[in-house]
Amino acid sequence: MQEEILNTKNLTVKAAPVEDFIIEESRSTSSKANRICKGVVTEDGTSIFGKTIILTTGTFLRGEIHIGLDSRPAGRLGDQPSFGLAKTLEDAGFQVGRLKTGTPPRLDGRSVNFRKTQRHNADNPPMPFSFINGQVDIKPEEQIPCYLTHTTPTVDRIVLDNMHLNRHVMEEVSGPRYCPSIESKVLKFPLRKNQVWLEPEGLNSHAIYPQGLSCTLPEYLQRDLIRQVVGLENAEIVKPGYGVEYDYMDPRQLQTSLETNLVSNLFFAGQINGTTGYEEAAAQGIIAGINAVLKVQERPPFTVSRTDGYVGVMIDDLTTQGVTEPYRMFTSRAEFRMKLRPDNADQRLTTKGYSVGCVSEARYQRAVTMATNLNAGIDLLKSVVMSAVKWKNKVDVHTSKNENISAFELLNYRDVTVHKLASACPEFRNLAEDEELARRLKIEGHYAPVMWKVEKDIQEVKKDENFILPGDLDYSSLNLSQEIKEKLSLVRPSSIGAASRIQGMTPAALLLLLYQVKKRVKQSEHGVTS
Repeated sequence: MQEEILNTKNLTVKAAPVEDFIIEESRSTSSKANRICKGVVTEDGTSIFGKTIILTTGTFLRGEIHIGLDSRPAGRLGDQPSFGLAKTLEDAGFQVGRLKTGTPPRLDGRSVNFRKTQRHNADNPPMPFSFINGQVDIKPEEQIPCYLTHTTPTVDRIVLDNMHLNRHVMEEVSGPRYCPSIESKVLKFPLRKNQVWLEPEGLNSHAIYPQGLSCTLPEYLQRDLIRQVVGLENAEIVKPGYGVEYDYMDPRQLQTSLETNLVSNLFFAGQINGTTGYEEAAAQGIIAGINAVLKVQERPPFTVSRTDGYVGVMIDDLTTQGVTEPYRMFTSRAEFRMKLRPDNADQRLTTKGYSVGCVSEARYQRAVTMATNLNAGIDLLKSVVMSAVKWKNKVDVHTSKNENISAFELLNYRDVTVHKLASACPEFRNLAEDEELARRLKIEGHYAPVMWKVEKDIQEVKKDENFILPGDLDYSSLNLSQEIKEKLSLVRPSSIGAASRIQGMTPAALLLLLYQVKKRVKQSEHGVTS
């Protein structure tokens, strides 16, 4: 990634601690904020100006590392935290909270007895992440396996006997519910055999990442604990596990573009918004990056709705509900997850990305071609209709239906594929020749019986989502409860749909809000003031 970044045209890379922002009073009448960010000031006093600024602090804001009872200022092991920037944000009026997370010790793979663990090979063939790629670069036989092992009762005993030596777990700061430390698992789910996945850190590295063993005990106790795990009896620790505690900003202070409400042209992305790391941070970085550029170009913000992608679900959750623990994006958080599938991600998002210039022409054309072929294939499959008896004789499908059935409907049956249909009906052979098309037609057919209801529900949601709330709306002047007005003023939802997901927003309050806003919009259109 460093090689890619450092060789990107028109990109200047600087490395220096950022200690302050350059903030001026805003003269804009269209902005929600009365201040504007013009740049940053580094530790050595250098000013770097920019029309938009994106802040991605990770765990560095007033970061503090815990190993046993030892605490030290650090954003991660070996790196200094940021104190000046944390104070700057607090002084700017942002509501600040504290979260914590942790990481497992890294092990030397040469000291692990893999024979005592369960080997899990990678996918064969491996599935590319990108729709542009037909296959991944690495050969199936060159992929590295992971190994599954388990904790033993002695691990529980070591944890319980040494809680007095574990400051990170004892402190009252919200930690991750969905990536819990081994200490948290032992406390919440005692007497359980916990899974530990031994994951190689690279093709040319001996380092092993023991997923499931995040630990903040003193280093000597981490060694004792590790060696009670099956297969790790002689394991050597390369780097100890540790906990890290850090500041985050309440994400309800953000617009859905990830621009802050308090300061114009300043965008937050990643763990500063209360999310866990990696995937959630990367997704926010993309959205903040796109919108920072659009702001410079004086174009409307780019947003993904809850009905179009998990990125939209996450940002809507963050900006309307806030967080009390590190936020992890789960499929279960999405109301319409049956639509938000990996196989149709290009159909949902590529055109949106192309419209703001972050999708290549080749990728866009590939998505358009696939959409055309997919729709044509579905139409063709729907056009061939026979009785259940005839289909049973042709493709040996077991169905209890007596009425006529289309070939597309047959794809709902587990043992019916496009290839099976093509062997019985010559008109489908072109569909079967394209493996990717055949696979996606099968998926579409499988989900078709329930997708009509999903689409109906999506249209209902979009009615609310499309009713935009005025950016300059004075919620304090509305006839609502004080609690609801305070929440609306803090979150400043972009739509009625977003307002409906604010914690504590009742259906009655939502209807009242909708009525009053529509009334004001109507009065404004007719030049009437209330």
